[in-house]
Parts: sequence; structure tokens; C-alpha cells
Amino acid sequence: MIHGPPHPRSVLAVDVGRRRIGLAGCDPLGISVRPLPPLRRKDRATDVARLRPLCLDRGVAALVVGLPLLPNGKEGSQCRHSRRYGLTLARDLALPLAWVDERYTSWAAEETTGLRADGSGRLDSAAAVLILRQWLAEGPEPSFPDH
Repeated sequence: MIHGPPHPRSVLAVDVGRRRIGLAGCDPLGISVRPLPPLRRKDRATDVARLRPLCLDRGVAALVVGLPLLPNGKEGSQCRHSRRYGLTLARDLALPLAWVDERYTSWAAEETTGLRADGSGRLDSAAAVLILRQWLAEGPEPSFPDH
């Protein structure tokens, strides 16, 4: 399904990893996209407690979560994990959610930043920037997850 560009708003893009969450944000007009400090994962409650003030401070109106689909377009274990985690974040933060196919964002982030096997999380946030740019160009509009 082809989507048009979404309506501008302040959005938080999330690149979900097992140990870190890469983060990126944009201004309310969707013009400037910036990497944000990555979040080292603890547990769901702690992660949400750390993301909530960031969302409030930035006036975040929606979440965009990358889905690392397999090359054939199917969902593997990491993709299913990202989907579950994204749904949990959206529900706990009471924000609408959009998904982006992020099959090659980590590779593209490595190519553009020159970072390899980065333990700091900067590579994860660089991937989140690419996820957010893709969403700004293609959509879809975020929606609230079903409960």
C-alpha cells in the first residue's frame, strides 16, 4: 500500500534493540530530524519512565517504530520483538503509532556515519534518524493501537 507524507507534528522515532533503543526526533513541521541520546534498556516500566519526560519535553505527538523485516519481507524474531515493544510503548505513553520497514537502516547508518559495532548507541540513533526521514517522506499516518 502506498501512503502519502503524513501531517507534520513532533514525532519520536524508535529503533528497538535488545540492549539499546535508538531515538530520533523532529520539529513540529517535520523539517529538522536529529538523533537523540540512545536509551540503554532496563525493563519496560523503567524504559517508559525514562521516555515519558522526553516525550513531554519535546511535545511528542506520535511514535514511529522501525520493523526490521527479513529480506523476503516477512517478520522474524527481532521484528516481532520490535512490534510488541512498540505497541507497549504506544499504549503506556498514550501516543499514536506508525510502523516503518527498516530492513536496511542499520547498514545505511553504518555507511553514513562510519560507525561499526558501536556500543555507545550512536549507531542505533542514526538508524532512528533514517526511520524518521523515511516516515516523513512516505507515512503512514500514526494511529492508536487496539487494546
